[in-house]
Amino acid sequence: MGEFELIQRYFARNQPTSSAVRLGIGDDAALLQLPLGELLVVSVDTMVAGTHFLADTPADLIAQRALGAAVSDLAAMGARPLWYTLALTLPDVSESWMEAFALALAQRSAELGIILVGGDTTRGPLSLTLTVQGSVQPDLALQRKGAQVDDIIAVTGTLGDSRAGLESLLHPQKAAMADLDWLRQRFYRPEPRLQLAQQLAPLAHCAIDISDGLMADLGHLLQASQLGAELELTALPLSAALKNFSQDQQRLRDWALTGGEDFELCLTLPAAHWAQAQSLAANLDIPLTAIGRIIAAPTLCLLEDGQPVPANQVRQGGYDHFRRTHD
Repeated sequence: MGEFELIQRYFARNQPTSSAVRLGIGDDAALLQLPLGELLVVSVDTMVAGTHFLADTPADLIAQRALGAAVSDLAAMGARPLWYTLALTLPDVSESWMEAFALALAQRSAELGIILVGGDTTRGPLSLTLTVQGSVQPDLALQRKGAQVDDIIAVTGTLGDSRAGLESLLHPQKAAMADLDWLRQRFYRPEPRLQLAQQLAPLAHCAIDISDGLMADLGHLLQASQLGAELELTALPLSAALKNFSQDQQRLRDWALTGGEDFELCLTLPAAHWAQAQSLAANLDIPLTAIGRIIAAPTLCLLEDGQPVPANQVRQGGYDHFRRTHD
């Protein structure tokens, strides 16, 4: 099967229509109409077999993982998803693999409200590069910089689940099947917090999505804002499934801090807006947890029940996108 036949058979068919897509799949480039008065938000994300997912991962799960992770960057900016392009590198063309991949990609695209408008295909080791585009009003675009002293640091959802899901795949062990299903879903099917991010944008000072791990991504936020933070370890939100997965509390804490790829949001906002933010999150049934506060001294202080935690008691680093998943 040739490149153009592959594109027409699996990606050009059944594409949703939109007046903003003047020209989509099938030409040298797409022609797109940006919403009037809004900024274009663009992000690119690459996933490679053996680095971001196991080589034998089913095609539908690869599609869900790649698109959810890419769209999470739009959520971090408070943006509304619009379009994306896909560069797909394949070792060979399996019709059954392509059918499953294309169907899952189309379904997940519809769920996230984003339209495939083009891309490229080539032969080589399995990898996917997605370039996502969204839009946001200029005064509502969230950035990494902008935190202010005494801001509350908050995170959505729960942390460490994706790392546990990967661990269950790398080292299968006895655990409740419901817990494994949940944790693996958190690894395979990232859930961008799009609606909540858009609602919190008028209240928050800054935000970032948690892909490299909480410590690493909060560090990026602090560096951009030229401030520091106090982080309360006992406040880290852990799911019941994660707690059931292991009795090693140190291990669970490390996964929550540095495991990475939870694709939740970490944001800062003034205390005066906290009650309203909690209400918005509750209306969407999304946990929103205060885990610390911004301080003037440019350092990250880890606390346990308000007491400083020695640095050697916390595993440093974060998710390494150059690391192979089987290392």
